[in-house]
Amino acid sequence: MEFEVAHSSFIEAHTNVRTGERRGRLLRGHNFAEKLFLQNVWWPLFESLEHLHPEYEVYDWNRKSQFLDFAFMPQNGTRFGIECDGYQSHIKDMDREKFNYALNRDTFLTGMGWKMLHFSFDDIQQRPEVCRMLLQLALAPYLARSRSGGELLSAEMDVLRLAWRISRPLRPKDVTDYLHVNYRTAHKLLVVLSDKGFIKPVSSKERVRYYEVNSMRLDQIW
Repeated sequence: MEFEVAHSSFIEAHTNVRTGERRGRLLRGHNFAEKLFLQNVWWPLFESLEHLHPEYEVYDWNRKSQFLDFAFMPQNGTRFGIECDGYQSHIKDMDREKFNYALNRDTFLTGMGWKMLHFSFDDIQQRPEVCRMLLQLALAPYLARSRSGGELLSAEMDVLRLAWRISRPLRPKDVTDYLHVNYRTAHKLLVVLSDKGFIKPVSSKERVRYYEVNSMRLDQIW
């Protein structure tokens, strides 16, 4: 029920500040697939819809108006465009001209500083855990900060990317092999990331041997 309340407030807030076609597009375009993305993918990761803009207007190289399903624009200035693509509407019914335009539009927006992310409706509905993994992997390197507010050092970020990339708990040996550092340095990096709240130790009977990634929340990003 918490999501439903947050979603209703989210749509109402954006509707109230829009006029004309921007308002009309929100009312027409934010439908089942877009809501399901928020419910199945976004909300379980972040438990917040802050900095997220539904049906966000952008312009192509000819100043032609287009709308992204979502724009995520945190305070650090990074801009992510998120699209929920259904096979029927985005692929099967797309002719060559529309296909070419879709590719060119993404390339243009990338050149303008946007980071474009696409998720299929089938995955959103049937395999949301895959979407959550990919979304976190895409967002986290640009947005992560420690819970104390401090920035991550380069080596710490490299270890965090490794932790997000592999599909099992992280060992110090994984870090030594990946960064070509000694065991003591690898262990120190893992302890620092644990202290900052990004990973958590998995205890064994004798000592900590593995670390798991903590879920990312909006209070951990800029």
